[in-house]
Amino acid sequence: MSEITERSRLESIVQMLKINTSASIGEIAETFHVSQMTIRRDLQKLVEAGQVIRIPGGARIENWRGAERSFFERLQKMSHAKRSIGAAASALVHDGESVVLDSGTTTLYVARELRARRNVVVFTFSLAVLEELTSAEDIRVELTGGVYRSSSHDLIGHAVGKSLTSICADTIIFGAAAVSFTRGIMVHDPDAQREMLQAGKRRVLVVDSSKIGTEATYRLCGIEDCDLILTDKDISAEDLARLRQITQVQVAE
Repeated sequence: MSEITERSRLESIVQMLKINTSASIGEIAETFHVSQMTIRRDLQKLVEAGQVIRIPGGARIENWRGAERSFFERLQKMSHAKRSIGAAASALVHDGESVVLDSGTTTLYVARELRARRNVVVFTFSLAVLEELTSAEDIRVELTGGVYRSSSHDLIGHAVGKSLTSICADTIIFGAAAVSFTRGIMVHDPDAQREMLQAGKRRVLVVDSSKIGTEATYRLCGIEDCDLILTDKDISAEDLARLRQITQVQVAE
């Protein structure tokens, strides 16, 4: 397909979403007579351009004022750092292994990089992760039960914890809102799934450097409870040294 035709289709998708607010991938593909895979690639380009927001199964116009906008804004913050962290974290997961992926924007970048893996099982309560991996043929996604929460595109509630207690994955990859040297790994979410931390053999915290040395509302676990902390190259030398006195740290390039 020519570049002009593709550009025209992208512009038309944006216009379609402005009229309808949101649409499923199937609806968009049918409208433009192309494959769903093509639409997924189109939507990814529009997401990177800041024009639309991905939602489970489709897309929503970016300037819609609501919970999804909040998730979109978090996804864009420190995006370069999160992209490098995502690539480094996915390299820890080998073909044939299983991984628990937390809900959050940094773990969504991990999911994007995992698409290249083969025979990997991903356990998650994140519908954003599920959507990202839907077309990855060599990855099996197992979704927990729970109640949908639109602000983070994830599932919450007792059913999530119950599902997680039955899992023993090779690796747990989780995020956080803050890494406090006095209070530990912290989150703003009162519904954070602490059962997740027992659902695998190795705990990997993925967190961008802007969150290190800060505090959030709730304590999730201790820094020492992380087998590895993965962060970006903008971490200060002082913070890096302090963390390495407690646990293993890897800096993503």
